[in-house]
Amino acid sequence: MKKTLLDVIFASDKRKCVLLLLQDGTKEMETILTSLETTRQALLPQMKILEEKYLVSHYDDAYELTPIGKLIVDDMAPLVTTTEFFDNNTDYWGTRKLDFIPPHLLKSIDKLRECKVMTPPFVDIYKLNDEILKTSPISKSHYGIVTYYHPLFPQFLSNMISNNVNVYLIVPQPVLDGFRTEHSKQFEKLMQSELFHFYVYVGNLSFVGLACNDYYFMMRLLKSNGEYDTKYVLCDDKEALEWGKGLFEYYLKDSTPITEIYKIL
Repeated sequence: MKKTLLDVIFASDKRKCVLLLLQDGTKEMETILTSLETTRQALLPQMKILEEKYLVSHYDDAYELTPIGKLIVDDMAPLVTTTEFFDNNTDYWGTRKLDFIPPHLLKSIDKLRECKVMTPPFVDIYKLNDEILKTSPISKSHYGIVTYYHPLFPQFLSNMISNNVNVYLIVPQPVLDGFRTEHSKQFEKLMQSELFHFYVYVGNLSFVGLACNDYYFMMRLLKSNGEYDTKYVLCDDKEALEWGKGLFEYYLKDSTPITEIYKIL
């Protein structure tokens, strides 16, 4: 039975890895063998299949993608990285609401591939995240979206302002009302600082919250059925930090600045 190109590419992990490896350019056979941790005897039959399908060509002992191979791999690589990302923690991502993520960021969600899914112990479920608490006061900027009220927020925000951190905070209306009720004096003082940038988002925020500073990105999602649990995503990878800031900026453009605790502009 004749093999389709999809069979050729995805039915063999070695063939798939060779194609992805050659996306960066021509490689000597020894480089390919080292990268794939395999032997020449094991790999040569797979290379022959790729050549027969005009996906790779070789001269001397070096291999490269053909024009057809380049075209296919350019489209194939994002699919592979995305599926590998979800494969790493299918049980978590498959049970979360992801509709709050805009399409352009959802397409690049594999930038969170170095993130860890954290499950805090029961005694810590009401604590703020230690990594964010420690690193935000020594960051240049802190970006946050929170859909819940926590009594430690005013002190945490004040600590960052006193350390000359630019703070950008987005909250929904019910949280703003909580700040007005419980900590109006503290927030009035915070808003006297040019470092504190406070916003209200009137739309639906179908996630729990996010925080992003110079060192970490943290995101807490709702389950697919809308229920809350204590798990969250924590990342310290540069690409993940950029992705997290991009998500904040997406919600910022539709948020309204607050210049006084009882006034919205």
